[in-house]
Amino acid sequence: MLTITQALYDQIVAHAREDHPDEACGVVAGPAGSGRPERFIPMLNAARSPTFYEFDSQDLLKLYRDMDDRDEEPVVIYHSHTATEAYPSRTDISYANEPGAHYVLVSTADADSAGEFQFRSFRIVAGEVAEEPVKVVEAY
Repeated sequence: MLTITQALYDQIVAHAREDHPDEACGVVAGPAGSGRPERFIPMLNAARSPTFYEFDSQDLLKLYRDMDDRDEEPVVIYHSHTATEAYPSRTDISYANEPGAHYVLVSTADADSAGEFQFRSFRIVAGEVAEEPVKVVEAY
């Protein structure tokens, strides 16, 4: 189960809506080994695409160095789908390389009347996708 604060939930949703119609992407880091998402880090979608997201390699390198310096790890890796449901695509699955992370997908298809808003979390390990419940709390 992903337990996330209302504030972080709201920041992820706001970023997804702000970048629509392009896919938004980012990370929520937390203390290494805690499994607790704490620090919201919106990233630039280097692909600037409504159907694909890509972290800029230099930005990603800086992010991992910063997390390492802070003794953090990526607890949540998120991105949005702008015209489809919030479910990992084949491409999303192939790029999922953090087996300990929660992969959050937000669908902003509702912004174009293409579907309903969704916020869903998945574990993706060795190409296997498992949806998990999301619990939104005021504080940890």
